[in-house]
Amino acid sequence: MADQGYELTDEDKAHIRKMFHEVMVPKLIKYNARIGNLNCEFAGDRYKDWNIVFMSDRSSFEIVEFEYDKDSRSLDLK
Repeated sequence: MADQGYELTDEDKAHIRKMFHEVMVPKLIKYNARIGNLNCEFAGDRYKDWNIVFMSDRSSFEIVEFEYDKDSRSLDLK
């Protein structure tokens, strides 16, 4: 799991991607987002030190990178 070091497993990445599409994509569409960075706390507290870089991919969004940042903080998009 992510709390064991500075590497995400394939399972961690799959979970973050799933939660990103379920939780964050509808909010990003609402705000007309196209590209950006988000803290991964939306996927669970153990991912709070991880960020994703995302970009729009036609009608949806794609995670293009995972970044570790122990000083990262989440932003509450309503």
